[in-house]
Amino acid sequence: MAAKDIVVIGASAGGIDALKIFVAALPRDLEAAIFITLHVAPYSSGILPEILERAGPMPASNAKDWEPIHHGRIYVAPPDYHLLFEKDGYIRTTRGPRENRFRPAVDPMFRAAAYCFGPRVIGVILSGWLDDGTAGLRTVRERGGTTIVQHPDDAFAPSMPLNAIKHVEIDQILAAKDIGPMLVNTVNTAAIEEVPHPVSEELELEVKIAKEAKALESGILKWGKPSIYTCPECHGVLLQRSEGNTIRFRCHTGHAYSADSLLAEFGVKTEETLWSAIRALEENHLFMRSLAQHSAECRDGVNCDSWVKKADEMQDRVNLVRKALTSPEPRRPTQDEHTIQEPSAARQKQ
Repeated sequence: MAAKDIVVIGASAGGIDALKIFVAALPRDLEAAIFITLHVAPYSSGILPEILERAGPMPASNAKDWEPIHHGRIYVAPPDYHLLFEKDGYIRTTRGPRENRFRPAVDPMFRAAAYCFGPRVIGVILSGWLDDGTAGLRTVRERGGTTIVQHPDDAFAPSMPLNAIKHVEIDQILAAKDIGPMLVNTVNTAAIEEVPHPVSEELELEVKIAKEAKALESGILKWGKPSIYTCPECHGVLLQRSEGNTIRFRCHTGHAYSADSLLAEFGVKTEETLWSAIRALEENHLFMRSLAQHSAECRDGVNCDSWVKKADEMQDRVNLVRKALTSPEPRRPTQDEHTIQEPSAARQKQ
């Protein structure tokens, strides 16, 4: 009987410190493979494996495309590549569409692991902002896998753990120092599939897209209903899909967003638009001032006064837009406003 030997870990802000604590508690001969996706910039130097090797006994490296999976190793998603899997035990690294504004992203790795390995998977969410990983961790649960989340009180950035706890049935909520020992115990248990967990067409489609299949040709239009929103990246129409009490979005080219990540991206695009508006308005203001000065030099007092008045009105518009841009954003709910539901006693004993 197969063991729980595929461990997928997602992290973002504050994740490196949590990962260092986590790997320090792992034995070198762990009978499982560890896969990590950390949000990094495309131009990152990819030194996380070196950091993890210094922190713990297990060897670590950036994953390579079509590399075979071996126990007792840590594989890290390389910068600008999603980390995925094949059912016959190989790793894939692809440049599929960004999800939740990132590549590598946590959700594609979790989904691919759940798709390929089902109940053998242990999914772990560590510190990070927003909610990348929540949808993927739900898929791990739906396919019979085990779910573990860093306790929000222990995380530098509690949003990723909080969102996972809110929307997914979690087996263990632990401090980073306790995840390693718990993982060792969990790895030694059999991956018993009590009931069948079939692969849905939607899951198969999303894994294909992450592996660089053309979303439109793969049937993305059946994935959700057209929304009134456009993709911030390619400006295509976003399809909207409800999953439990969450909403996700995908465009026909494959870019994917949770509600939180889409709102964050809209905020970025709105700021860019407002700065462009300020630039255009200030150019108008400067031009009107120049015309006023020219009229004054020509002793055309009537036109000079007119241009000065229009320039002052334009400056008022500049000030109005600048105020809208620099005003504080609506306050997000704080950690204290979320209810953290601890897993049941039965699950704590598993």
